[in-house]
Amino acid sequence: MTTGLMVLDGVLAVALIVVVVLQSGKSAGLSGSIAGGAEAIFGGKRKGIDEFLAKATIFIAAVFGLVTMSLVKLMQ
Repeated sequence: MTTGLMVLDGVLAVALIVVVVLQSGKSAGLSGSIAGGAEAIFGGKRKGIDEFLAKATIFIAAVFGLVTMSLVKLMQ
């Protein structure tokens, strides 16, 4: 059981890295971060693959966190 969860944790870690790296950058520098924040607040929308990658990142990160917490509990 523990070995299977460790393997799953490793696969999820690699998947999370891949999904984050595949996302497109919003803007560069300090001015880009200010403008990007304003765009997000006032209704800027992501389309297509960016929206999918953002949702996949949230899902994979949540599952990764749950599996990691399960492993910690099992190891005690």
